[in-house]
Amino acid sequence: MSLNAASSYDLLFSRSLSDPAGFWGEAAKDISWFKPWDKVLDDSNAPFYRWFTGGELNTCYNAVDRHVEGGRGAQAAIIYDSPVTQTVQTITYAELQDQVARFAGALRAQGVEKGDRVLLYMPMIPQSLVAMLACARLGAVHSVVFGGFAPHELATRIDDAKPKAIVSASCGIEPNRVVKYKPMLDAAIEQSSHKPTSVIVWQRPQETATLIAGRDIDWAEAVAKAEPAECVPVKATDPLYILYTSGTTGQPKGVVRDNGGHAVALRWTMANIYNVKPGEVYWAASDVGWVVGHSYIVYAPLLTGCTTVVFEGKPVGTPDPGTFWRVIEQHKVGTLFTAPTAFRAIKREDPDANYLKKYDLSHFRALFLAGERSDPDTLHWAEDNLNVPVIDHWWQTETGWAISGNPLGVHLFPIKYGSATRPMPGWDVRVLNAELKEVPRGDIGAICVKLPLPPGTLPTLWNADERYRKSYLADYPGYYQTGDAGFIDDDGYVYVMARTDDIINVAGHRLSTGAMEEALSSHKDVAECAVIGVADDLKGQVPLGFVCLKAGVTRPHEEIVKEVVQLVREQIGPVADFKRALVVDRLPKTRSGKILRGTMQKIADSQDYKMPATIDDPGILPEIADALKTLGYAGGEIAKR
Repeated sequence: MSLNAASSYDLLFSRSLSDPAGFWGEAAKDISWFKPWDKVLDDSNAPFYRWFTGGELNTCYNAVDRHVEGGRGAQAAIIYDSPVTQTVQTITYAELQDQVARFAGALRAQGVEKGDRVLLYMPMIPQSLVAMLACARLGAVHSVVFGGFAPHELATRIDDAKPKAIVSASCGIEPNRVVKYKPMLDAAIEQSSHKPTSVIVWQRPQETATLIAGRDIDWAEAVAKAEPAECVPVKATDPLYILYTSGTTGQPKGVVRDNGGHAVALRWTMANIYNVKPGEVYWAASDVGWVVGHSYIVYAPLLTGCTTVVFEGKPVGTPDPGTFWRVIEQHKVGTLFTAPTAFRAIKREDPDANYLKKYDLSHFRALFLAGERSDPDTLHWAEDNLNVPVIDHWWQTETGWAISGNPLGVHLFPIKYGSATRPMPGWDVRVLNAELKEVPRGDIGAICVKLPLPPGTLPTLWNADERYRKSYLADYPGYYQTGDAGFIDDDGYVYVMARTDDIINVAGHRLSTGAMEEALSSHKDVAECAVIGVADDLKGQVPLGFVCLKAGVTRPHEEIVKEVVQLVREQIGPVADFKRALVVDRLPKTRSGKILRGTMQKIADSQDYKMPATIDDPGILPEIADALKTLGYAGGEIAKR
């Protein structure tokens, strides 16, 4: 069985590269089309490849109406679980169809039509999904901005997307506070050059927003007056959404996702990568503001006919480190997808997994991790305590789904800690050097993907074809540049070691900060860690480590620093020149859990930096600066390092 399954992966993979039109044309049969495509892969304007040209469909129809028509109307489509408001609510597919059609009617009453943009500034509530699907129903293009983003960042997105309408909620809810959205949204609209014609606001009981007469509309009132809207056919190549990712110039990059390729690819991944079937409960513990939320809270589960969990809470503190296990038991979740940082937080608070022992997880089948590198220690901890496959997979906002992973629906490959396993079908992954040549197996280089990219990926950036070409295609002609560095081993396993700019050059040796972090995280007292490269007069750069300790560790910090320095020396060697580490209470992260290594490096080297728009808690940065000063960095006074 294992041999056959492994060979079926090989067959799938080789066919996806040798006959992409045949491979994806077959996968497209799982999607309902109003009009079949003329061409599966259109390469007439390379490197701007398009999928399913000539085809027409509607993503909302495929995610909602089709299942009602097929007999799933009474099945739960959404389970909303909000420990911060003590709410659990179930919405069936029939109820979701009615809510989406009516809200689409409310948008249409405000003049929203096919091709118009609608910006969403929303928390993790079912109305966020309703609004996204309502846009898709009309053929309008949604752009979700994470609720709570600062006004300036929100304004730049308003000016770029030029939305006809904005949909928001009165507030978001954090474990200890209510975050008022409306004042931030009003400030953003005031700052932006483009002005929306209307703003529709969902009023939450925890905070009633003040509405501006003539522009703002109460969601409930708008829906009560609206005529339900039907699904509008759109071209497969028409945009479904724009999702902004931070740009190096300070100007956000609007990643575009099309309708046809997106629906086909995501439906395919649910069966083949996640091994999830229609009717099952699937939970992506993320936020609709991120790509994981778009792909695996909203579209992939609903395109498949699953029940998706919408969770408004945190892995710890809402109310304790057992929250994830409670949700899995209560809602019979079969598969969970979350970020490694969530598990590191749980492991730090409950290292012996005592909370886990309170719950029955016998129905739970698999854990998937992505968002940043999964350190082996966290993977081991999850495996040992959950007794299910724990699968690290790697993808990006731009790609929309996994570049490499372990295709549970096809074959579970042996897990190699630190690797995101094999490239997925459709992904021709190569590791290149500066001369555009493939490096030998095991050598670190720039991870690139040979064009064309598979369906479901970005065809371009919003109104910025040249920026798309320059950002992703120019440095390695014929390839998509992932911006990640790593290597492929002799078994074809992909190791993503760091962002390209996280490879540090120590006296001419190119070293991966990811490999050093792997060594640090293997220490028994370390819950979480990060390594950055800091400026050095002699060697150009030297590594500096930050470690957060597990709950209950009281040993002297100097002892622990000495031990982690020795670990790196043993596992990587003296060439790493790893001699410096700091114990800190917490690390600065984005709201999606990525550690802000670049910002930490700028602080260490006393460089100017811009407060990252996606930072979860700005108050951590002064703590990091104070810690760095004790070693003479960040303007500290120790002359000799």
